[in-house]
Amino acid sequence: MISSMMPFAFEFTSPSDRLQIGLIAIRWYGLLIATAVIVGTILASRLAPKRGIKSELMEDLVIWLAVGAIPGARAYYVAFAWHEKFQFQPWYKVFAIWEGGIAIHGAIIGGAIAAILFARRNKVSFWKIADLVMPSLSLGQAIGRWGNFFNSEAFGSPTDLPWKLFIPPCSVREDGARVCFRPPDLENSPGYFHPTFLYESLWNLMVFGILMFIFNRFPKAKPGTLVTIYAIAYSTGRFWIEGLRTDSLMLGPLRMAQVVSLTCIALGILGLWWLYGRRGRFWDTVAINSENE
Repeated sequence: MISSMMPFAFEFTSPSDRLQIGLIAIRWYGLLIATAVIVGTILASRLAPKRGIKSELMEDLVIWLAVGAIPGARAYYVAFAWHEKFQFQPWYKVFAIWEGGIAIHGAIIGGAIAAILFARRNKVSFWKIADLVMPSLSLGQAIGRWGNFFNSEAFGSPTDLPWKLFIPPCSVREDGARVCFRPPDLENSPGYFHPTFLYESLWNLMVFGILMFIFNRFPKAKPGTLVTIYAIAYSTGRFWIEGLRTDSLMLGPLRMAQVVSLTCIALGILGLWWLYGRRGRFWDTVAINSENE
């Protein structure tokens, strides 16, 4: 629940990781991810005709993206969190995505591979459909981040700011399993942390607004423009927010999300320079003058 004592003073506390409806328990994490996919599909389908793409094509693309993005997001997370969270867990926990634990960068990699295959199969520009997906992606991230809130995960370092997230200490779930939410060195802390899920949700909403403005204001922008802008805008915020988190995926002493964010910012800037500085075009799945949308 969320309580406020003064303007801009909020204390967040997750009520539960499940929505109980009678005898049915629905995990908030899965429900929010499903909502993000549905909302994103509707948005991309409505935007598609404005770029000469059939709405039905974007609806078909969603299936391909799910097949590529969800396993990619989970595999990325498991790979970098293996020693900390999965090494001594039962093998099936690797697939327990409903308990949380996916990485957006893994989803983007898996989704991009699926989208390239889809574009080649349907003889359509990869960069055109990628541009159409970007607003849906940022909006979906804004929705999906609230799954971290209900799971009491992906929070930041301790804080005494007026807005803060309370993370409970270890507890025993209904199935008898003992779950610890805080890092071991912070188990005895007051329990208030930066609500980084909220920071990223709000940041993604801002990125969504920027992408929609550019989409509507510049209908003749070159294919790939929204992809590069998303890479710069999202990665800038993610780099800052990741520095606050206590559960970053690590590669040695490096926070992987920050390394990837810096790489994406550099590639995004380079891409914009290539498109508009050099007046070039990206490699694509179809010839520029022979697209068959």
